[in-house]
Amino acid sequence: MNKQKNKEKPDLVLLIAIFLWSFLGFLILSGVSMTMSKKFGYESLHFIKHQLLFGYLPGIILAFIAYKINFKFVKKIAFPLIIVAIILMLCVFLPKIGSAAGGAKRWVSFFGLAFQPSEFLKLSFIIYLSAWLSQRQKKERSFVKFFIPVVMVMGIICALLVAQPDISTLGVISVIAAILYFSSNTPLYHSGILVLAGAGGLALLIKIAPYRFDRFLVFWKPNIEPLGMGYQIRQSLIAIGSGGILGHGLGLSIQKFGFLPQPMTDTIFSVFAEETGFVGCIIFILLLLIFAWQGFRVAKKADNDFLKLMAIGIVFWLVAQSFVNIGAIIGILPLTGIPLPLVSYGSSHLIMEFIAIGLLLNISKKA
Repeated sequence: MNKQKNKEKPDLVLLIAIFLWSFLGFLILSGVSMTMSKKFGYESLHFIKHQLLFGYLPGIILAFIAYKINFKFVKKIAFPLIIVAIILMLCVFLPKIGSAAGGAKRWVSFFGLAFQPSEFLKLSFIIYLSAWLSQRQKKERSFVKFFIPVVMVMGIICALLVAQPDISTLGVISVIAAILYFSSNTPLYHSGILVLAGAGGLALLIKIAPYRFDRFLVFWKPNIEPLGMGYQIRQSLIAIGSGGILGHGLGLSIQKFGFLPQPMTDTIFSVFAEETGFVGCIIFILLLLIFAWQGFRVAKKADNDFLKLMAIGIVFWLVAQSFVNIGAIIGILPLTGIPLPLVSYGSSHLIMEFIAIGLLLNISKKA
């Protein structure tokens, strides 16, 4: 009886890591949002109030529902979820519903509420692919009946993301697909084809849009055009370097005062590094590693393939996206423009990340 009772409790280490990760994110965002609120003429708490009301509050409520939900129901609605996600992705191109920012059509608005469908797509794709891969026996995993349907869905998603364009999300989803496909004991050459197709697609996307090549150029030569395309990485490195060992203290960043582009979203880790220093960065990265370790342990102990694959997909999504964001800011990866999970400003990604965390904690009860 006690053993069964313990199984209904979430993984405590995982829960603590998630709480500390999100709490650190809230603290650093609070400091940046005050500066940005004043810059745009709002009252000092405008952005953090918006994040609390439209991000944290619905995110935590939905995370609790995800924590309690029955996974048989989740698996049953996996296909409808991906269909809804694709429909929402199409809606960004509709007049009056879709909206553009910075030359990209990535937002939809219903009843005055705007959100980014690509964030919903990430989680719904993980659920769908996990359900698809887990329901096929090994003898059914043929190239035509198993691999081709996955590629067809990926093709539709790729086309929609390229049309927006949102290549960063495309990269995240493509890598998640390859990891989940490989983790489901499929033939190795299937995964090899996915990787080669992804590399070829990336080369083609760079060729048809030269501005994407500029990001790789800045990656290889960070000092190129310090007031042009190299400005963001240069200011990010200045912010990180000026933090030293212990940082200037929370809320005391200098670079966020008009020097650092996108300090609430893409480059928020630079502000975090400047304010908390090397020690703060190490603590943050350790939290990510603890989350990854415990998350993959939960996946390993999951009692069926669907839960195992979904846990792998969620953990890999959140951790890989975090390290890609950090890697781009410190200059070891090309700039991507994807948010730092549980930290960057934005309701759409925060809500979906909380739902994913709720599902992961739900899985941990059964592991």
